[in-house]
Amino acid sequence: MDFQWGDEEATFRHELRQFLADELPDDWDDLSKDGPGSEAQAAFSRQFCGRLAEKGWLTPHWPTEFGGGGKGAWFHAVLGEEMWAVGEPRGPQYMNVNWIGPAIQRYGTAEQHKQHLPPISSGSVLWCQGFSEPDAGSDLAALRTRAIRDGDEYIVNGQKLWTSYANHADYCFLLVRTDPEKAGTKGISVLLVPMSTEGISVREVPSMVGERYFHEIYFTQVRVPVDCRLGPENGGWQVVTFALAQERVGAARYARAARVIDALAADAAELGRLDDPLLQVRLGAARAACEAARVLAYKVIDQRDRGEPPAPDTNVARVANTRADLAVADLALAVHGADALEYGSIADANYRLAITAGVAVGATEVQLDLIARRFLALDPNAKARS
Repeated sequence: MDFQWGDEEATFRHELRQFLADELPDDWDDLSKDGPGSEAQAAFSRQFCGRLAEKGWLTPHWPTEFGGGGKGAWFHAVLGEEMWAVGEPRGPQYMNVNWIGPAIQRYGTAEQHKQHLPPISSGSVLWCQGFSEPDAGSDLAALRTRAIRDGDEYIVNGQKLWTSYANHADYCFLLVRTDPEKAGTKGISVLLVPMSTEGISVREVPSMVGERYFHEIYFTQVRVPVDCRLGPENGGWQVVTFALAQERVGAARYARAARVIDALAADAAELGRLDDPLLQVRLGAARAACEAARVLAYKVIDQRDRGEPPAPDTNVARVANTRADLAVADLALAVHGADALEYGSIADANYRLAITAGVAVGATEVQLDLIARRFLALDPNAKARS
């Protein structure tokens, strides 16, 4: 793997930084403090993504036949790093371009490509993902939301929980059980469901990570055409596995964490604390964690750029990203103490997100278990020694 950026990627990064300097409002930090689910940031993000799309920068990594720039995974990496470094102004749409769009590209029909990909690549549509349920979180295969076939339609009944941005979404990337006789990962399908469909209701779930961030979605006798299914019936697990592999490294959180470190180092200097050897250790550990997360993410990106299938390295990169977030959160407390939790500060936002990072998109413990099985060939049924 070549760790040197090419001239084309370096130029793109420079132009992207200038674009961000021009497009982000002076009050961006205040605007974004309530999170991407807030009314203010959601409205800004739609406008911002439209401007990105006009320049061809919303989906530079997508193939040209799907409305992208055909630039590949490394351009995607540059885009993700620069967006996350400034607080992800794409808001909820980072999901669209990182994994929902690519999943539709791989598993969708020609009609689904025509219907869904142009609105995503133009920044004019917003998606949410209906995965977790009250009794199916880390064990996603335990989901109970049913989709019973009725002629050319499915009748969907069930509940989804912790769904981000459902209040703003136009569509839901919905995971359902289409064969109740099959357990586990079998009998699961993916449906692409308009959120305006009769029988869908959304309720906000208050959270510490931002305004209107999480929601419950209730499906009551919701009729969904069969041609809204993505991939084969009862074959949705492969679709979800692909999507999650994109998601776990699509968010360059290490870039945001690195920027927070720089801000905290400046704060420590202003407070006259940079000579504190314990604080120096914390600063070094946080920076090392961020660099480890970055390099491990690059390994996965390189595999993707070569066209290789998702590998266990994805799980390793995911854990490293989470640990970088937590290291920076600890650093914030070391520098500012309780003042690090002042609402609206860059340290506070990072701290709140770091706490959830070990749960979202697959708990860290689950990721470590997968790493143990795939890299170390450990017996999943073995009991821990006392």
